[in-house]
Amino acid sequence: MKKSIKTIPLCAFAIAILLMASCNSGTRPSAIVENKKDTLACSPESSKLDTAKIAAVTGMKGTVKNGEYKITVPQNDLHIVVDGFKIIPPMGLGTWIAFTPCGDSVMMMGDIILSENDVAPVQQEVIRQGLSITAIHNHFVRNRPNVMYMHIGGFGNAATLAANAKAVLDKVSQSRGADPKAAKADSVVNTLNIPLLDSLMGHKGEMSKGVYKYTIGRPDVMLREHGVPISSFMGFNTWAAWQGTPDRAAVAGDFTMLMDEVQPVIKTLIENGIEVVAVHNHMVHEEPKIFFLHYWGVGPVEKLAKGLKAALDKTGKGMGH
Repeated sequence: MKKSIKTIPLCAFAIAILLMASCNSGTRPSAIVENKKDTLACSPESSKLDTAKIAAVTGMKGTVKNGEYKITVPQNDLHIVVDGFKIIPPMGLGTWIAFTPCGDSVMMMGDIILSENDVAPVQQEVIRQGLSITAIHNHFVRNRPNVMYMHIGGFGNAATLAANAKAVLDKVSQSRGADPKAAKADSVVNTLNIPLLDSLMGHKGEMSKGVYKYTIGRPDVMLREHGVPISSFMGFNTWAAWQGTPDRAAVAGDFTMLMDEVQPVIKTLIENGIEVVAVHNHMVHEEPKIFFLHYWGVGPVEKLAKGLKAALDKTGKGMGH
């Protein structure tokens, strides 16, 4: 009995050593510990980003929100048309990279927009920089030229991750032969009745270059990746971008869904004449598991809005979560 009592503390000590080694391996933020799902793994009051350093290293000014930092790169050089509608950056054609603090470490997440010729060299650069690729997918169908979206992630020092991100963005520019954001920004026609659209959707959006966009968070879900809280600002949101006329509008967007919401949302969208063009993940180690769905619809604005609202009602409080 005495021998077994002495063994237990030794085992606990060994496990503690292994956990410390894992935290210092560079694969996870040093401040993260595996806590219960209802416990924050990072202490917000002790976490602060050096946004000036990130801006200096990347050479790009970003946006700060609730202590997080995001760089957005509009893909002005990609002239994409789907079913006669121009797809401009506010319609879902903006590369972004965001940083969130966690103790003395930083988590970076991003969504890189690539032409077909960019995919191979950029994914090679992502791996070369020690970052992770967590998803590669489409947003549209019948789009010319074709574009793909690559989600990336990383943990570590803010300055190092900023340098990694810059290398990836520089590789995109090298592959394209020019800086995507340097091209002239385009705009689209929008004569939609915005107050009516807001009433049908039950939300308010923002207008940019003729695109009216809703960004809808999921406050009912406490999402974490590797234990780090993921906010709407970091890409955990449902969105809908509109353009066109009352008789012929176009809507494109993305749903964030829990497992039990996936099929109800798909069924509702399809039954209302809205195409589901992609269903996939954006993250790998998130809790709870989240699925993302991209859709595209063309038709009378009221019909599309009612169909989209019916699908929204299949998520969040509408599903009783």
